[in-house]
Amino acid sequence: MPVRRNSIEMAAVPSSARLSSQSSRSIQKIGGVAKLPSFQSDEQPMLSADNELKRGLKARHLSMISIAGTIGTGLFLASGSSIAQAGPLGALIAYTMIGSMVFFMMTSLGEMATLIPTAGSFNTYAARFVDPALGFALGVNYFLNWAVTVAVEIAAAAMILQFWVSPDVFPGWAWSVLFLVFMVSVNVMSVRAYGEAEYWFSVVKVLTVIIFIIVGILVDAGVVGGDKIGFRNWTIEGAPIRDGFGGILGVFLVAGFSFQGTELIGIAAGESENPRKNVPKAIKQVFWRILLFYIVSIFIIGLVIPNTDPNLLNNGGVDKSAIAISPFTLVLQKAFKPASHIMNAVILITVLSAGNSGMYASTRTLMMLARDGKAPAIFGRVNSRGIPMQSLAFTTLISALCFCASLLGAGEVYNWLLNISSISGFIAWLGIALSHYRFRRAYVAQGGDVSRLPYKAAMFPWGPIYALLLCTVVVCGQGYSEFTKPNPSAINLVACYIGLPFFLAMYVGYKVFYKTKLVPLMECDFSVSNLEDGDIDEFHELYEPSKNQADEKDQ
Repeated sequence: MPVRRNSIEMAAVPSSARLSSQSSRSIQKIGGVAKLPSFQSDEQPMLSADNELKRGLKARHLSMISIAGTIGTGLFLASGSSIAQAGPLGALIAYTMIGSMVFFMMTSLGEMATLIPTAGSFNTYAARFVDPALGFALGVNYFLNWAVTVAVEIAAAAMILQFWVSPDVFPGWAWSVLFLVFMVSVNVMSVRAYGEAEYWFSVVKVLTVIIFIIVGILVDAGVVGGDKIGFRNWTIEGAPIRDGFGGILGVFLVAGFSFQGTELIGIAAGESENPRKNVPKAIKQVFWRILLFYIVSIFIIGLVIPNTDPNLLNNGGVDKSAIAISPFTLVLQKAFKPASHIMNAVILITVLSAGNSGMYASTRTLMMLARDGKAPAIFGRVNSRGIPMQSLAFTTLISALCFCASLLGAGEVYNWLLNISSISGFIAWLGIALSHYRFRRAYVAQGGDVSRLPYKAAMFPWGPIYALLLCTVVVCGQGYSEFTKPNPSAINLVACYIGLPFFLAMYVGYKVFYKTKLVPLMECDFSVSNLEDGDIDEFHELYEPSKNQADEKDQ
């Protein structure tokens, strides 16, 4: 009598002979040709194993991306407005709450990415463990988010260089073209080139934050500047908390944007050299990154700069005046006279890093959408260096068109694209928390032993539930600042939430057209691909002991 095998047992079989319990979501071999899991067609071919992504990201790349990948203009420029809006303690509470949410979200992503490392990351997990329609909607939104981000960053880089070079000498659009060429060139070479670029970008950002913290402590203690500040700024008007819970809620959104991009580690896991070991190591560093680089930095700014200082009112815009009054610049100037030049260089590197990561993330997201049958198959192709060239070319085209839209007329089209994409990061976090909850339930239902998972998320199920609820508050609170105005603008309110109906339209449209349903727990797919033979053998060993124990009980 044939034995029925669930998808966890099938995931333990080497890829050359793997067959999942659900043909529409499994990788099959027919006559030696790999067949791609698809929600649209049962006959969609996949490229041979020779044209898979290359696992070229080393442990140091993954670790540095996890440590400093999200340090950007949100921290360097917009953090001051958080203190002006909520007071020093209010901002600290808001960043701590959002940081804790991101921590639990990342441990959820780490558990899934360690067991099933894929460049599709949470888009693939949502399709496997929740609903194919959710995976499609998350993927489209995430692709658009990062493609638009590339356009934003190349425009910002041109503005930053105006600090040193007048537009009359070299026009801003020309700088933007050069930066776009740089980002494309890095991503064309190899995934290791992307990893190296991000590694050194991150080193600069980490050193900047560490120097800032040291200088801030010395300034607060009176060693630098001669004025011992202590907690004086926590006792003035508007401190320590301004406007109560409303002020804290208003900072949630700013804090959330500061952490955007944390989930990139899940996409990078698909090209990590040893995901079983390197991904858990990188995820464990997230807690210390949040504590040191965000919480401590906000604490130092709140100590040294009074919340009534008008210089803190910058909303995160990138221009010469914003950089000159950045809280990082204001503190560092007390120790280094040319602090504005130093911060200008650091923020330029930060912008290039964000654009480089955006190009990488959007390219891999589009590629995996194609390989899952949710985008034209041509975008699923990979060259001999493991680069999805067609996806990279299309991402570059979309980013270039978005940038051109920002130059035409009043840039209304560009602004609406930016509004649609701005909420995508938060929606992605919601998708991660929901996918992990279903992932763990399916894993247990199919006979998996939780104690043998390569990496286990913290405080399940309360961790993902907490992340889900708090992220929902952030998404629903997008228009809080507009609602609290005496005469809120209907257009501004629509702009705050336009990304949400766009996401829902993608989800409902796909669901209705393809008639998808919630994936039953016993049919959730745990199959893996793009693993080295040693990783597959290790994956197989994870389940062999529990299987033997079950056989002994039957006897």
